Amino acid sequence: MDNIAYIPPEATEPGFLPVFKNRNFLTMWSGQVFSQLADKVYLVLMIAIISTRFQASDQSISGWVSAIMMAFTIPAVLFGSLAGVFVDRWSKKTVLVSTNILRGILVLSIPVLLWITQDWKDFAGLPVGFGILLLLSFLISTLTQFFAPAEQAAIPLVVEEKHLLSANSLYTTTMMALVIVGFAVGEPLLAFADNITNQLGVGVGIGKELVVGGSYAIAGVLLLLLKTGEKEPKPEHEQNHVFADLRDGFRYLGENKRIRNALIQLVILFSIFAAIAVLAVRMAEVIPGLKSSQFGFLLAAGGVGVVTGATLLGHYGQRFSHVQLSFCGSIGMAACLIILSIFTKELWITMLALALLGVFSSLVAIPMQTTIQQETPPQMRGKVFGLQNNVVNIALTLPLALAGVAETIIGLQAVFSSLAAIAIAGSILTWYICRTETENLPHLDR
Repeated sequence: MDNIAYIPPEATEPGFLPVFKNRNFLTMWSGQVFSQLADKVYLVLMIAIISTRFQASDQSISGWVSAIMMAFTIPAVLFGSLAGVFVDRWSKKTVLVSTNILRGILVLSIPVLLWITQDWKDFAGLPVGFGILLLLSFLISTLTQFFAPAEQAAIPLVVEEKHLLSANSLYTTTMMALVIVGFAVGEPLLAFADNITNQLGVGVGIGKELVVGGSYAIAGVLLLLLKTGEKEPKPEHEQNHVFADLRDGFRYLGENKRIRNALIQLVILFSIFAAIAVLAVRMAEVIPGLKSSQFGFLLAAGGVGVVTGATLLGHYGQRFSHVQLSFCGSIGMAACLIILSIFTKELWITMLALALLGVFSSLVAIPMQTTIQQETPPQMRGKVFGLQNNVVNIALTLPLALAGVAETIIGLQAVFSSLAAIAIAGSILTWYICRTETENLPHLDR
């Protein structure tokens, strides 16, 4: 069948009900809730530890936090593709369980390691305890590079193809909801956990680590119940050289136009969102009634939009082909970015435009992710999703580095106009794909 991305609406139940009936998917989704919560609150945990142990009263915390973020970013660039190769060689369930358990152990080791090294002398001008936080962040991020492609590769193993769009919509909804919840309630949640452990006499100030590390551990235990139906890898496959498998992944992407184009659209999407994450601080600064420190309200509006769009997709997205959804999403994103370039100082227009930007971005992200899952054979999924993870992280890094500089040089309006042009380029790519697919669809009963 030429157009695997299109499934007639009568072929599947609408909404999230079919995936909620799937016990294995529910197990994966429950594990995602705890794992994603730990991911989002981890940065809040690092900020809390830095502010109480290492930051001087007259010192900005930005440098400390930037170092932690760098420790997280480096493994994504170095190991993203290689991790996907090993995910194809190993059991997906084993990877999902072990990476969560190991991340939980690393977080739970923080209080012990900081206590042991509290009296050690600084090394290279940095406290040894902070060096430990950098090392642990690096290791946790490295484990995440294995977890991410394994999770994406496991979804098609437990969800029927006709329900993949709903499953991915639910995953995206959950992820964005936890981003909002994690940053909104992370600090009071960790403070409450510290108060409870202090009152119980379990340990002074270790409640924060118990929440984050415990969430990872709970995710790992829940995923022990997962049944993926995977077959044992063939011995001859195990003997393949790692870099030969990596080359296979690149070659497969080069030969499969649909997957390659879907990946390009995801790169464009995440690049735009990374730029907006940087520009949000400046937007909050120039909007009357907001302070630069309140940029989170702007990002939250985009997050609410993503949740709304993902929910709508989960209920009604099966009525349309993936390229049609992505085309509408790209055009809508371009329109929202043009609005942002014109009304840079209008709070409510900006909030509405960002919310709509989130809605339209979900029309690109979820169908394109589903397309990659549907069109990638099981033996290639780890490699493809590892490469996707690698490329997307690199794409996120460049806008983070360049968006602020570009805004300083050419101004906020010009930057948004440039982002709109990039989104339009994505819509042209989608239109080309849509036209090509339409030529291949006369035999389908639409």
